[in-house]
Amino acid sequence: MPVGVIGLGDIAQKAYLPVLTALPGLDLRLMTRDGAKLDRIGDTHRIPAEQRFTDLGQLIGSGIRAAFVHAATDQHVSIVEQLLTAGVDVYVDKPLDYTIDGSRRLVDLADRTGRSLMVGFNRRFAPANVQAKERPRDLVLLRKNREGLPEAARPLVFDDFIHVVDTLRFLVPGDIEHVDLRARVREGLVEHLVLTLAGEGFTALGVMNRMSGSTEEILEVSGGDSKREVHNLADVVDHRGQPTVRRRGDWVPVARQRGIEQAVLSFLDAVRTGRTLDAHDALRTHELCELIVERIEAL
Repeated sequence: MPVGVIGLGDIAQKAYLPVLTALPGLDLRLMTRDGAKLDRIGDTHRIPAEQRFTDLGQLIGSGIRAAFVHAATDQHVSIVEQLLTAGVDVYVDKPLDYTIDGSRRLVDLADRTGRSLMVGFNRRFAPANVQAKERPRDLVLLRKNREGLPEAARPLVFDDFIHVVDTLRFLVPGDIEHVDLRARVREGLVEHLVLTLAGEGFTALGVMNRMSGSTEEILEVSGGDSKREVHNLADVVDHRGQPTVRRRGDWVPVARQRGIEQAVLSFLDAVRTGRTLDAHDALRTHELCELIVERIEAL
């Protein structure tokens, strides 16, 4: 199956190409405007010269059925529009766009063209998070912290905090009826924020501290007198009396641990079987992120 990979930056090189090049039955074609990078990465992965492109139109013209878009976010709308219009199913890194209008535009176009559009929310596929969804979730707490990295609201929320928002939406056991936000902003930069999502019988908290002195991601789900913690999408600690620790296996690939491999396989399976994936649920995450940005900017 002919599949394009558009944009060959860090996320494509570290996370996606190792998965895609190991899968049988894929006819990979690479595309970036940087010719030197294209040749270097093409040589690394033994992609024939005739399957390397610096022009999106030529890549589409080569007959690809699906594409993975890892280009810069401000190019997503233009690239994805061309792909969907040409009848190509699309997997695109989050966010769809930095604006809610651009995001809606892509989801509407996917509906009109009848093509799949999947957003790369890999944490929905991370095994530890999937297993956490099997536990009682009266209270959900997700902390995703950084060291010395305050940032303006829109890029912080749409590039990073969006993972917190989407993971909470994935894990909450009912409809969200209440949204609250607290944030600390100094000189136009967000230092920390706390999101509360609540509904009947549950509360979910999303916390990000960009001045925490540590880079970490810790999930806790609890209820029914038990608790499960997931540390950095890898180690799992179950609490029911004495804690029980289960660590990631030494030979488990990082892409599998983080859900990237499973997300890729889910998308490609839909393409092969003709099942259309829609991005409306992903769009709801973007809409909530837009609300968060608006509330921060109103502080």
